[in-house]
Amino acid sequence: MHRTFWTLGCAFAFLAVAAGAFGAHALRARMSAEMLAVWETAARYQMYHALALLAVAMAAARWPAGGWATAGWLFTAGIAVFCGTLYVLAFTGTRWLGAITPLGGLCFLAGWIALALAARGASAG
Repeated sequence: MHRTFWTLGCAFAFLAVAAGAFGAHALRARMSAEMLAVWETAARYQMYHALALLAVAMAAARWPAGGWATAGWLFTAGIAVFCGTLYVLAFTGTRWLGAITPLGGLCFLAGWIALALAARGASAG
């Protein structure tokens, strides 16, 4: 399982850098300042949680008995829902997606709780 989360973390980090660069260079002249800020928020949170996936992968490799998968899948879902809806919102202006975005935020919050609980339950060996 740790290889899956390592691969996802690397892929999401790569895409976050690409999205940030795309926003800074290609979208700056095409998007309102408000929508560009939304795009940048998506890229920033994607990077934060890509790094969290790398932490999950390292912890799962070090302490296989922990319940790391829950945290990893919650971070993955959060990236897909929170960041994905913000990217689409910024690019298309489709405002109703803002109603779905908080579900991704809840996945992020639950992922951090799951990560803490997994660490607490992991054996010290």
